[in-house]
Amino acid sequence: MSNQALFERAQRVIPGGVNSPVRAFRAVGGTPRFIARAQGPYMWDAEGQRYIDYIGSWGPMILGHGHPAVLEAVQKAALDGFSFGAPTEREVELAEAIVALVPSVEQVRLTSRGTEAGM
Repeated sequence: MSNQALFERAQRVIPGGVNSPVRAFRAVGGTPRFIARAQGPYMWDAEGQRYIDYIGSWGPMILGHGHPAVLEAVQKAALDGFSFGAPTEREVELAEAIVALVPSVEQVRLTSRGTEAGM
């Protein structure tokens, strides 16, 4: 399916056809690219065109897409389950690592958005 066809479909069910104003391409014109897959520093759109990913998902993809060490860690964690609605040892380990690495941080609250962080 083409980027244009996907954009037209998306506009029927997603305001503006994208889930972020930045992705709308309005500032530069044209049709947004609908990414089908990515590996390392590259992404391919719905039409098979390859791009170098200079954005890196705004930071989280600093190691590239599908980095073997990241995939291995995610697969290992997935075997234990994703979300329990209860505390886990892994979140304690993550908080301890952050506190150890950032001298000015004494405690960490891990939240999904700012509202919970301020509670």
